[in-house]
Amino acid sequence: MRITKIELVNFKRFSHLEISNIPESSKLVVVIGSNGSGKSSLFDAFGFVATLIKGDTSTSEDFWKYFGKTETKQISVSLQTSDGLIHTLSGENHFNRPDLSTNSFYGRSSFRQIPRLMRTGLGQGGRIDFEKDSDRPKFLIDRDNRFENDIEKVTEIILKEFFRSGRSNEEIRQKYILPINEALGNIFGKGNDTKLHLIEIIPPLEGKVAQITFRKGNSEIHYNYLSAGEKEVFNLLINLLSRASLYQDTVYYLDEIDLHLNTKLQFNLLKEITENWIPDRCQLWTATHSLGFIEYAKQSDHASILDFDDLNFDLPQTLVPEAKDNPEVYEIAVGKELLPSLFQHLAVYFVENKDQDYYASIGIPKTVFVSANDRNSVYRKVQTSEFNGLVDRDFLSDDDIQQIRQHYPKLRLLNYYSVENYMYHPDNLAEYYQKTGKDFDKLDYIQQLKETKNDVKDSLILRIASVRSSYPYFEEPDFNGKPLQKRFRSSQENFDQTAAVQGYLSNDDLETFYKSLPMKDYGKRIPQRQHIAKSDLVKTAWFKAQITTLLV
Repeated sequence: MRITKIELVNFKRFSHLEISNIPESSKLVVVIGSNGSGKSSLFDAFGFVATLIKGDTSTSEDFWKYFGKTETKQISVSLQTSDGLIHTLSGENHFNRPDLSTNSFYGRSSFRQIPRLMRTGLGQGGRIDFEKDSDRPKFLIDRDNRFENDIEKVTEIILKEFFRSGRSNEEIRQKYILPINEALGNIFGKGNDTKLHLIEIIPPLEGKVAQITFRKGNSEIHYNYLSAGEKEVFNLLINLLSRASLYQDTVYYLDEIDLHLNTKLQFNLLKEITENWIPDRCQLWTATHSLGFIEYAKQSDHASILDFDDLNFDLPQTLVPEAKDNPEVYEIAVGKELLPSLFQHLAVYFVENKDQDYYASIGIPKTVFVSANDRNSVYRKVQTSEFNGLVDRDFLSDDDIQQIRQHYPKLRLLNYYSVENYMYHPDNLAEYYQKTGKDFDKLDYIQQLKETKNDVKDSLILRIASVRSSYPYFEEPDFNGKPLQKRFRSSQENFDQTAAVQGYLSNDDLETFYKSLPMKDYGKRIPQRQHIAKSDLVKTAWFKAQITTLLV
């Protein structure tokens, strides 16, 4: 089972949270955000549903108070899964059980570290029903004490296999011990100094704690003397080894499994768990501040990143997965002030709103594009950071562009009104139609562009001067009282440049008027540009060459 959409109302931190557009292919969903941003509250929603689908109707009043944001309002949890079904639980203190199997969710809290083994006999943890996951923590703020139960379960499984299956000792080792040692090698490395190798697991017997012994270098080490990071990894592996067979069509939610690990080991751990230990039909959700986890999710074709940082969840919020090449996701791990050094070998360009998707698809080497809200946001980020910017031309004159490029060398401007002008340029459409094997009358298309322009030019000309007054260029004090600062105000300088733009629109030469014609708004009825996905138009060699030239 995989989740594609979540909606939470009056749940923990959230007044109304909607997370949508999670691809069905996402086997991994990484939730990032600063401490207290709401990541664990999201996982609480999974735990809330898990408790109800397991039929635990004996929950106390504290249970409902814990999950509700406001006592006077009802809780609602809605999940859409990859099969297209929507499962909704809503009410005050009574919920109908959704149409989900009892093993649809499996979670672990971040409080699962067992510094030393304590049990000296079997069964000291009480009777555990593994099918019902009866030893799970009630809430994510509770300690997860499954580890020693998992040790007993693994030895039970191995003994049953030995006595009932007829398999040899070596076959059993291959099935249960080899996967752990392969995973330890993939995570910690396979060199003599770093290689961690499990030798034996003997359950607690005769008043002694379990004998879990590893070889590291030339030494044999008991579990109690492993590092915190090594214990964390082994804890997780044993848990999955003992229980994954029960959860083959499941959403796993594992809170902060990157504890006590350096960046390289964080990357290795998430890669190993996602690719080799989570069953194929399942989905893994984890919350993190880890640079290694974020980097793995960025590189994986089957991962999504959700950013919870700096959001006011007292207000309705709608989230979608972050763009993979957005360097701002690294701020959670390294801080904004360190981003320039982190990306010192890459050219980073802030761009307007959803234009990031178009530019990112070009595949310009060593270049990443980051979304900002609008033109003014891009301008401010360029002014206050080491990064570059790329914005629409809009109603700028040729002289405007020359002056802006001279005074703001990190800010690049399109040669046409907007990115849509590049998409629907006659030369770009000609290449697209040629590739698709369809006819394209370029001269007829240019004629229709002229007719469109002449139909709308008078209304455009009336608003050019006022639109230009919203442009941020030359606002800073350095230009105070100078002519450059006045060219985007109600002044003669603005009117002079407005007249130049009006002249472009009054001209019938394609390359003259086209640079000031808003193709995002006009020309939509021209047949040759209809029913074509923008995502296809940005994949042409012509489009890539035009944008690449701007960035050189």
